[in-house]
Amino acid sequence: MDGWYWVVIGLLAAAIVVMAAKIMLMKKSAGEIEEALAERANIETNTLITLSSRDKALCRLAEGINRDLRQLRQERQRFQTGDLELREAVTGIAHDLRTPLTAICGYLDLLEREALPAEAVRQLAVIRGRTEALRQMTEELFSYSAILSREDKPEPVNLCQALEEALLSFRGAFQQAGIQPEISLPERSVMRMLDKAALERAFGNILSNALRYSSGGLGVTMDKAGEITFFNPAESLTAVDAEKLWGRFYTVENGKGGTGLGMAIAKKLTERMGGKIKAQIRGRSLYITLFFPIT
Repeated sequence: MDGWYWVVIGLLAAAIVVMAAKIMLMKKSAGEIEEALAERANIETNTLITLSSRDKALCRLAEGINRDLRQLRQERQRFQTGDLELREAVTGIAHDLRTPLTAICGYLDLLEREALPAEAVRQLAVIRGRTEALRQMTEELFSYSAILSREDKPEPVNLCQALEEALLSFRGAFQQAGIQPEISLPERSVMRMLDKAALERAFGNILSNALRYSSGGLGVTMDKAGEITFFNPAESLTAVDAEKLWGRFYTVENGKGGTGLGMAIAKKLTERMGGKIKAQIRGRSLYITLFFPIT
């Protein structure tokens, strides 16, 4: 009897060891799947998930994930091809529109030098305004496509200095609009590896948007961690407008000459440099917040 007892105990112990080993292998395989998925989510690769385990259930799981990865890669390739074709088409259209617009502006210049009746002068001013709006949109389209096509050139950038330079470049526009910006920046430099030209463009577009929609003021702050906030009174904007602010060609009804591309460009540039940007309505003010983490 004692002999059978120890045999049973031995079999149970062996079964426990086998089950523990199998659980360890399954945990290892699950870790491999998790690590492989995380890696493939961050890089462009054609490699699929492989497992050290031969467990049928886990192999079926890996096979299903690989099937989804193949489909995802195909969809991504179709999207990238379509996006490239769209950018090239937009660039071509914008470039082709430049020549006739330049000619139209030239003829308008000639007409404005002539002695014309008051009604003709009024109608000519309307034509000039529409032509300038079309020219601005054409330039923004061309700029948008060019920006998305160019490669970033990261370099050490002092965020405080870059922001100060952007504000100085708008000094004349602020004075003309009767806006005295309230600025609060940290005393110490906040350094990041960024594309300086792209950063300047993002700041410029945000400040242009503030000038367009501000109803009388502008505040700019930066904390020691490098979080930058632009805020201005914007009684005409709603929470819905803030959510749609990043959409291409989106403008609110009382936008003063806006094409709707400026903030979309600012978002694209910020995110491409690894930053985050968001818009919120607090009370009757619009807050635009940017943050570039240390990389």
